[in-house]
Amino acid sequence: MEKVINNVDHIGIAVKSIDASLPFYTEVLGLKLVGIEEVPSEQVKVAFIDTGNVMLELLEATNFESAIYKFVEKRGEGIHHIALGVNSIESRIQELKEKGVQMIHDNPKEGAHHARVAFMHPKSTHHVLLELCQRDGGSQK
Repeated sequence: MEKVINNVDHIGIAVKSIDASLPFYTEVLGLKLVGIEEVPSEQVKVAFIDTGNVMLELLEATNFESAIYKFVEKRGEGIHHIALGVNSIESRIQELKEKGVQMIHDNPKEGAHHARVAFMHPKSTHHVLLELCQRDGGSQK
């Protein structure tokens, strides 16, 4: 039987400003910036930072309707979600639903770096926002 989760793909960190936050990660911690892109479907700009084994994604809202904008306004900057790498995201969604996990997305949608993603509802995950993430050819690692 194929395992449900392969790895921690990335950790999403909500920030007010990538420009203001990025120097801490690159200059202070010495981590490598892989790239920055916009994800219109999520209304965010994302900076990808390589830690060597898990990517960090700095998430900046591109407008006031963004879930990231609302998160930062309500809770401040900080960890937003943990993404779990999977193969066959549709199968994983179905399997989790059969086990009683409430999904925010019943079908995968396009995320950053051309990944297919779907979020589990925090009510089903002990108040942790978890994302399933399938990259081309499977999970990141």
